[in-house]
Amino acid sequence: MSELTPGEAARLAARAGLPLAAVRHTDVAAVANHIHSVVTVLRDLDFGDTPPASTYRAEEVRHVAG
Repeated sequence: MSELTPGEAARLAARAGLPLAAVRHTDVAAVANHIHSVVTVLRDLDFGDTPPASTYRAEEVRHVAG
């Protein structure tokens, strides 16, 4: 995916019912691009045998006094 431009950010926000003031287009595009770059890194992580969060039960965690 290519970088989101300020104009695209404005169009997408307006389409979602969130019109942006022109002075915010560049900042919103920059934040969206940063979030996308972080999510891309997270998608590349190998969680291997890590069980899904739905299997975690907080009441089963026991701490042993040291």
